[in-house]
Amino acid sequence: MTQLTRRNLLGLAGGVAGLAACGQRSESDTGARVNMDADTRAPYDGEVAYRHGVASGDPLADRVIIWTRMTPLGPDNKPVPVSYGVFADREMQQPVAFGLTLAEPGRDFCVKVDVEGLEPDTEYFYRFIARATSGQMDSPLGRTRTAAPTGTSPQLKFAVISCSNYPFGLFNVYREIAKRDDLDAVIHLGDYLYEYGVDGYGGETGQALGRTHDPVIETVTLEDYRTRHAQYKSDPDLQAAHAAAPWLCTWDDHESTNNSYRSGAENHNPQENEGDWSDRKQAAVQAYLEWMPVRDPEPGRAREAIYRRFDFGDTATIFCLESRLTGRSDEISWFAELGGLEPARIPMAAARTMTRVQADERTMLGAAQEDWLAGGLAASAGRGTSWQVLANQVIMARVRPPNFTRTLSEDQIAAVENGYVRQLIPFSQLALPWNLDAWDGFPAARERLYKAAAEAGANLVTLTGDTHTAWANNLHDAGG
Repeated sequence: MTQLTRRNLLGLAGGVAGLAACGQRSESDTGARVNMDADTRAPYDGEVAYRHGVASGDPLADRVIIWTRMTPLGPDNKPVPVSYGVFADREMQQPVAFGLTLAEPGRDFCVKVDVEGLEPDTEYFYRFIARATSGQMDSPLGRTRTAAPTGTSPQLKFAVISCSNYPFGLFNVYREIAKRDDLDAVIHLGDYLYEYGVDGYGGETGQALGRTHDPVIETVTLEDYRTRHAQYKSDPDLQAAHAAAPWLCTWDDHESTNNSYRSGAENHNPQENEGDWSDRKQAAVQAYLEWMPVRDPEPGRAREAIYRRFDFGDTATIFCLESRLTGRSDEISWFAELGGLEPARIPMAAARTMTRVQADERTMLGAAQEDWLAGGLAASAGRGTSWQVLANQVIMARVRPPNFTRTLSEDQIAAVENGYVRQLIPFSQLALPWNLDAWDGFPAARERLYKAAAEAGANLVTLTGDTHTAWANNLHDAGG
């Protein structure tokens, strides 16, 4: 077996990411062995359709989430009886697990089942059958895979993706992922969808492509978020990618709204009829948990606390972080702090701002998640797992802009029209971090994470989305 080095691991992630640019158990007994054709429940009165495909996710060594969504076409809003089957072969001749469940209006007719009792490191196929008066409706067939058990050292292949904006273009990368039959999982690092209306970010491109957002307004209510999820999952390439492999998903900000944090968001304004932030946040979370193949948080946890870990044998532990809605401190933004200031006043204002940025109490993950991660890193490294991988949303490395006053001529500076860049030019002389929405805006929390990794003896690899660019960084703590 080829030795797995950090360079090989990063190269593999970069290669697959180049193609691409972390549930809730059914009410039925998931271990039931019920023949799918023996469903004797009263059928749904009308027709039904599968307009959003199938998906699987959150694979463990003995279980995996499977998902679909029914579209009822009948006159009423009643539940749809659904059965599901898991098979050891694509031809569905070797049944493994069956069960009965319901597609209910309270969960937007989404079906999510945690199928237990599976064999580790094994490929499975699954489908759903809806029972309606118009006839039995079979879903598309999905492929999934369970994780390898501890005590084994499998070679792993992942597709790593983020920032999938429907109006900005076709989902060609999803199509390429769907062609692969050798992936252990697809890792989505957040911004699975975007909240903007047709006049917002990406709207002009979307209109040119005939690919505008639905609803046309910015998503605020539960119905808005459900509709937006439905639109994204209507894309055939996204459906194909979901059907091809299990996904490990976590959200970033745009699944709720831009630059969100525990108590608010940059793109949330109650004065513009967007209501209370808590209501909007919970609407976004509910729609996400309905529409995504992820396990719901354990009882006793907040619904937004979707951080979780996945062991793939002794090769890797993947930690899907939640860095937005659970514990993130209030936003500090250079635009708010320095906007409109004369260049001569920027250094002093920036120094005052950095004092707040560097405060020990600032956190991105929150105390509970920091403790969970520290314990998980120690447990994973302590039992000899080779790699501890963070499925993380935003850049962790320290990033400073170059001094543009030295690299640009006066004529070039004078020709700059973009207000964002014009503000960045005088700021760049200060050698300070520019993106305070990333880990650079939470340096004390980052140091705590680095310390936990070092004390655990972790072999840390951090995957990052958010910036729409490719990065490769070595991570250094404050001591170098």
